[in-house]
Amino acid sequence: MEIGPFLDAIKETLDISVSYFTSPQRRTYFIYLISSSILAYYVYYKSKNKKSFIHYLFPKKVWLSNSAFVDYSILVFNSLFKVIFIGPYLILGLYIAFYTNEFLLKQFGYTTVTLGKTETLIYYTIALTVIDDFLTYIIHLLMHKVPFLWEFHKVHHSATTLNPFTQYRIHPVELLINNAKSLLVFGVLTGVFDYLSNHQINKLLFLGVNVFGFLFMLLGANLRHSHVKLTYPGFIEKLVISPFQHQIHHSNAPEHYDKNMGSKFAIWDWLFGTLVLSKSASTIYFGIDESESKFRSFTGNLLSPFQNIFTSIKHFVKKVTR
Repeated sequence: MEIGPFLDAIKETLDISVSYFTSPQRRTYFIYLISSSILAYYVYYKSKNKKSFIHYLFPKKVWLSNSAFVDYSILVFNSLFKVIFIGPYLILGLYIAFYTNEFLLKQFGYTTVTLGKTETLIYYTIALTVIDDFLTYIIHLLMHKVPFLWEFHKVHHSATTLNPFTQYRIHPVELLINNAKSLLVFGVLTGVFDYLSNHQINKLLFLGVNVFGFLFMLLGANLRHSHVKLTYPGFIEKLVISPFQHQIHHSNAPEHYDKNMGSKFAIWDWLFGTLVLSKSASTIYFGIDESESKFRSFTGNLLSPFQNIFTSIKHFVKKVTR
């Protein structure tokens, strides 16, 4: 066995792990962590907490909990998973863009009204933000409602404390689904706007940081997975999901199950009846049913979904063959 490819995979894994702090496309980019800390200070100041701000922001029971170490372990594991199973297929997004553009050319010929470069980037950014957010909501809804998918999504909800890296506490199967969605949306929309702009934009520009995504992450997205209860005024929470609204989504109280599933926009939750405003909740606790203790370890989070699905299939087969 050659050691070269193995070392390359390890290096790429480390590079991806480090990129969580150094890339503007990552939620835990150091600039976003700084801006979130500033917003956390606002919450700290308003709450008149008697602890020091450092103790408020970095409580040991959150950052050094068993749940947190599972978060960190899954982040590193998924970095390796991306290198092996996802990285080689990212080029598919550009292939989808090419074939989408070719399809439109064959069906409609060259467009008679061409978008300018600025118009293209503005409309593309808006379309990408809205459509990707809607499909993220739909997939998230399915993750909660379809038993097979819920077994994998349980990994994210099994966190009993929240920190910014809980964002990446995702089972590899869910990671594949999320990346497939993102590649499809990126590919189709890039192809459509490449066609509408008559190929004026270098496709690599479409890969840049979305300005709406940048603002979303700059304005406290990291606090969604945290103990810091940052809320927005009620009318804003009907449009945009606040950090505390997402914490309500992680609540283990039955009345909060399957609520606030939007990523950025609350409008989808309002349309589908899954919206809960911050004012309706106070003290909340995180995690899933106590009987799911196997989700408390790193290996348990990776293997338990498959074990649970296998057990369910076995029970179903026994039931229908009686």
